[in-house]
Amino acid sequence: MKNVRSAASAKGEGPTKGQVARLILELGPSTAATLGSRLGLTPAAIRRHLDNLLAEGLIETKTARAYGNRGRGRPAKVFVITDAGRSAFEHAYDDLATGALRFLAETAGPEAVAEFARRQLADLEDRYAPVVVQGELGARVQALAEALSGDGYAASAGPAPSIGSTAGEQLCQHHCPVAHVAAEFPQLCEAETEAFGRLLGAPVQRLATIAHGDGICTTHVTHVTAAGKTAAAKTVIKHGVSTEITPGPGGLLI
Repeated sequence: MKNVRSAASAKGEGPTKGQVARLILELGPSTAATLGSRLGLTPAAIRRHLDNLLAEGLIETKTARAYGNRGRGRPAKVFVITDAGRSAFEHAYDDLATGALRFLAETAGPEAVAEFARRQLADLEDRYAPVVVQGELGARVQALAEALSGDGYAASAGPAPSIGSTAGEQLCQHHCPVAHVAAEFPQLCEAETEAFGRLLGAPVQRLATIAHGDGICTTHVTHVTAAGKTAAAKTVIKHGVSTEITPGPGGLLI
């Protein structure tokens, strides 16, 4: 970063507000004085960048936590990155991942992308299986939601509206870290749905995804009896298209 600042100074330029935001992301809660010192900016210059970032919703202010006797004076104000600010940096990684998957699809075919997605989900299955395997279906879906939330998916679960005469549970994911990539490569969503079916041992139906413009990723999990697992084909809405699918091993709809 020192070399970058030196080069910018030589051209008569200073750090951009993007560099200020990245420094806050790297350092965590930071005061204006700390940021200005690290970037070699005057108080007026750092304030200008911070005001612009605040106006755009990329950062926010919080009161610094005090330890021991703080003494007189106003509490220190620190700047922290917001979810919107964090997402702005994540897009750069999305572009890299999308480019890599495009290359894989072009050189090895779409099935190679699907196999990659399944391998990525294998670790998730291994980690989640011990907490999802116990209890009735509702409890297992709730355990899966809690595990997903721990990984940043902001998931929730509860009884689902019946699809026809079929009762079940509903799993909702309010955040998807790979949504921008999955918009071009639905194999990521499909592999995740397959993994949910194996973990829960029940038929699952993906009804909506953030990657395809919906506000929430919604998955219906069907309550089934032993006989129900060999029932006739069922219909699921997948990305807005009705598709015939049948229960596979462990009740997974395939």
